[in-house]
Amino acid sequence: MKNLSKYLVGAACVTALAFSTGAFIKVYAAEAPVVAPGQPVDLTYAAAKALPAVVHIKYVQNSKTKTVEVQEDPFGGFFDPFGFFGNPGNGGSRRQQVQTPKREATGSGVIISSDGYIVTNNHVVEGADELTVTLNDNREFSARIVGTDKQTDLALLKVNATNLPTMSIGDSDNLKVGEWVIAVGNPYNLNSTVTAGIVSAKSRGLGATRNGIESFIQTDAAINQGNSGGALVNTQGELVGINAMLYSQTGAYSGYGFAIPTTIMNKVVDDIKKYGSVQRVMLGIQGGDVLNFINAQKEEGKNADLGTNEGVYVSEVSEEGNGAALGLMKGDVITKFDGQKVTRMSELQQALNSKRPGDKATVTYIRNKKELAKTITLKNAQGTTKVIEQADIDVLGGQYRPVSDTLKKQLNISYGLEVLKVNSGALKSAGINRGFIIQNVNDNMVKSIDDLQNLVRKASTSKDPVLYIQGIYPTGKKAYFAVPLAD
Repeated sequence: MKNLSKYLVGAACVTALAFSTGAFIKVYAAEAPVVAPGQPVDLTYAAAKALPAVVHIKYVQNSKTKTVEVQEDPFGGFFDPFGFFGNPGNGGSRRQQVQTPKREATGSGVIISSDGYIVTNNHVVEGADELTVTLNDNREFSARIVGTDKQTDLALLKVNATNLPTMSIGDSDNLKVGEWVIAVGNPYNLNSTVTAGIVSAKSRGLGATRNGIESFIQTDAAINQGNSGGALVNTQGELVGINAMLYSQTGAYSGYGFAIPTTIMNKVVDDIKKYGSVQRVMLGIQGGDVLNFINAQKEEGKNADLGTNEGVYVSEVSEEGNGAALGLMKGDVITKFDGQKVTRMSELQQALNSKRPGDKATVTYIRNKKELAKTITLKNAQGTTKVIEQADIDVLGGQYRPVSDTLKKQLNISYGLEVLKVNSGALKSAGINRGFIIQNVNDNMVKSIDDLQNLVRKASTSKDPVLYIQGIYPTGKKAYFAVPLAD
């Protein structure tokens, strides 16, 4: 849940213990309705097409032992000067192990191919130890995560099944404000729920996630907790969006929901399937909607005449980004991207999301009320036009096991991952030898092989593809290594 004066709520339903009573729903064949302008819309065809392809997702995160920093009681030493009850407090902090409770949650997903690929939200599956998918006909499957993308809040799952029901994927760019849509999902564990409304707005940016790509479809079809990852469907029964958030003062639906358009979804899914991660380019600028900048200047008693009231105002340009290569400067206003009109930041983000490193793009911008246009070859965050494939732990060339209790006691440590063998790979190149105990990677504690795997994957697609490893040898000697992951 995100508090932005009102609440922006990821519509996944979290419960201490969830019981599902999914009812069998019989779907009848129907033909696409033909409705005269101004007449009531028949949504039964769209519902019949969508219901079989929308699934219920149950998330389980098992209880875990975590090490946390806790503040010492600054008065501990005063009340226990001889330390009878442990170390006297000194007002500092210490590490303490705590047992986290088991978490269960529910959400929704959409089957996009008959061989078992399912799209949902990243926040529905993030951190899950077990994922169970239940179809509209009550069949159950265990699901694995193929890949996730935090910036768009999308995730791709896979179940081991064939001949699954799907629905056609529509072009969200063709949606019109005022057009009827239905939202299909599982709010509050109420399986196979359909709500209806209209498209209230397009390309809506909310600022709900840091560095997120936001160009939402806004709808007044009711979206509640548990709807996350479900389908937004047009009257032709086509998928046009993945439901993601609701806007509320109470945490429950009160007027508006938001869905990720299929134009963004398609690119994310394709990249995860082909490369394991999303191939992304960035302009390397900071800024915002022109109108917001003009209004902010007015509040300061200043008059900002930029030659336009629409577009993206550039407030800062990174030295090494695509924006600098274009020659963009502070004060410029971007008005078009590859010939497509840009009126706000969310539209620019959506246009950039469609590109991959190596693609060419023409950016039109206004400087001193004069229109300029330049074409460049777009680069990724690492400054290259290469495809960034998500690295696996194998790139390190080692074998590992959690540190033994004997070594923990001997070295006075509480966690770590012991290197059992070093083959040719990144560890050997960095000078890490057998016996070294990895404790921290990029300022994250490493207690299991899964921890190391996740950190390798994250770093391999980052702007700085390096593992900064801290640890200790069995002799007690501490060491620090920088392990590059890129060629």
